[in-house]
Amino acid sequence: MGTGPAMREMTLYGVSFEPINKQPIVLLKTADDEKFLPIWIGHPEAAAILMKLQGASAPRPMTHDLLNEVIGELQGEIVRVTVTELRENTFYARITIVQDGREVEIDSRPSDAIALAVRCDAQIFASDDVIEESGIEFQSDDEEQPGFVTASRLADLDPGEFRRFLETVTVEEFASSLQAEAEELEEPEDDEPEDDEELA
Repeated sequence: MGTGPAMREMTLYGVSFEPINKQPIVLLKTADDEKFLPIWIGHPEAAAILMKLQGASAPRPMTHDLLNEVIGELQGEIVRVTVTELRENTFYARITIVQDGREVEIDSRPSDAIALAVRCDAQIFASDDVIEESGIEFQSDDEEQPGFVTASRLADLDPGEFRRFLETVTVEEFASSLQAEAEELEEPEDDEPEDDEELA
C-alpha cells in the first residue's frame, strides 16, 4: 500500500437499514476484530451491492457492472478500495486500479467503491483514523437488554442494542423491504441524509 495513513483490511458485513427512515446502511467489519464501520448510502447503491451479494444479475449491465467491464476491457484491474477519510460528516474513498504495471487511484464515494469491490473481489480497506472516529466495537460482556431498536440514528444505540440490530436484520430482510417499498423509494424524501454520511 506504500507510505501514507495506516490502513486496516475490512470485510463487507452486509447491508441493512436505519429503523425509522429506512435509509440504507452498509456495514464494514474489521478483518481482525469486532469493530464495525457503518456508513449511510443511497438506495441505488444499496440495491447494487445487495444484487451482487445475492448472486442476482440484471438483464442489461447496471452502472457498476458497466464500469467494471470497461476497466477490464482496458486491461485494468480493481485491486482495492479504501475508505480514506471522514470530512464534515461525509466519508471519502479511493478506488485503486492496476493497469500496465502502474497504479491509478480514483476518488469515489464509499458506496460506489464497495459496489465495485463486490463485483471483482477487490480488497476493502479503511484508514485507522476513520475507524477510530466512527467505528463501533462490540464488547462480549454487554448486558442483554430487551426491546426493539427504535433510535433514529444507530450511533445513539448502546453496543448491545447495536449488536442485536446487526444480528437480527439480515440482507434478505432488507432486500424484501426494498422491494416492498419500491414505489415509495422512487420519490426521494427531503429529510433523507446525504449518501455516504457518518451515522453520528
